[in-house]
Amino acid sequence: MSSTEFTPTGQIQFNAFFQGVNTGTIWKSPESGSQIEFESFRRIAQTAERGKFAAFFLAEGLRMREQNGKVFELDVAGRPDNQSMLASLAAVTENLGLVATQNSTFNDPVELARRLQSLDLLSEGRAAWNVVTTDNAWTGANFRRGGYLDHAERYEHAERFLDVAKDIWAGRDVEHVGKHYSIDHQPQLPASPQGRPVLFQAGMSPSGRDFAAKNCDVIFTVLPNLPAAQDFRADIVERTKKFGRPANDVKITPVVEFILAPTAQEAEEKRQEVRRLQVGPQQAIAFLEQFWGADLSAYDPDGPLPEIDPVVEETDGSRGVAFQASGVREKVAAWREEAAAKNWSIRDLATSQLVGRQNPVAGSYDAVAEQMAEYAATGAVDGFCVAPWLIPTGLDDVVNELVPRLQDRGVYPEDYVGSTLRENLGLPGVR
Repeated sequence: MSSTEFTPTGQIQFNAFFQGVNTGTIWKSPESGSQIEFESFRRIAQTAERGKFAAFFLAEGLRMREQNGKVFELDVAGRPDNQSMLASLAAVTENLGLVATQNSTFNDPVELARRLQSLDLLSEGRAAWNVVTTDNAWTGANFRRGGYLDHAERYEHAERFLDVAKDIWAGRDVEHVGKHYSIDHQPQLPASPQGRPVLFQAGMSPSGRDFAAKNCDVIFTVLPNLPAAQDFRADIVERTKKFGRPANDVKITPVVEFILAPTAQEAEEKRQEVRRLQVGPQQAIAFLEQFWGADLSAYDPDGPLPEIDPVVEETDGSRGVAFQASGVREKVAAWREEAAAKNWSIRDLATSQLVGRQNPVAGSYDAVAEQMAEYAATGAVDGFCVAPWLIPTGLDDVVNELVPRLQDRGVYPEDYVGSTLRENLGLPGVR
């Protein structure tokens, strides 16, 4: 089979996706753990390893979201540095990959490359880097250099950054003179058993897709259904071949939220309860306030959308990229039309926007296993990044109930195939 032809493997794998600042994780249930204590991370990472998950993917936000100039207390309020956490998890796991989200805009390339290479060596070849390219001044206010990077430059800058890191990992002397930094570096560390950290990337724009197809090993994304996944696969295959890489080189792993139960009825009841806990009345009102630019506390979260028009044209981004919007009035008009058609309340709309697009899959164990087997058969994805809605027990039913059913269907690995993340993801060796 030619390397220019994409060949489905008929298999899927899971990664555990421990989110950063987000709405999907429930922190106010009696069963919720802590986002600070090591035990939460240890418990969920070891559960993932028991389920033969390929990797533990740790997201990170560099600044807390805000509302009205204050930290938004309805979100997670802070978490330890993710590379420190992953280094700790390396000591209590044996096979699980360790994916660190790190920003190419607000890090130094030599220093970050050395930290990632250290994690790769300490874990004996299980490290990965999720390359993110945040460029806004609001996040940059944390750093000495501020938000200096123009949005259009972020992938160009990230590619130069990545070139430097790859040269360092390959043991080469690096002499780089560029727009943002100059480097004269000699190698300090040997390569790990997998050669270098595996590279993840999450951009969905044309520039982001090109960046991943040219430079990375795995794409982390959001794909709402199977047809969307098939279209995305076709696009990435063409982009990958455009850059002279084999068609199967880049793995695709969208995020998924599983809500599972023995029967479909129980799963639906569980889904409704999960949604109730994920987006409470305060979150719903606060969400709309970001777009209306006004105090909406007098409105009933379970009532209709506000009849008043927004007083802002564009949100300020202080609650993160997902909340930045141009044409707010047009967005609100579309929401009103959708809410009227579906008889949605404020809370219903907020839920649809905050967690409803995270590829939720709710159903009985057997029905969801069949759905996952269909993804495997088509080759639309190589696996999923599973976002548990509860920490630290949110992977228990996935590992105890779903994974064995997938193994019975022959679409999920029975065991780890190697000792490195690169081997366990089925990636080629470093070229």
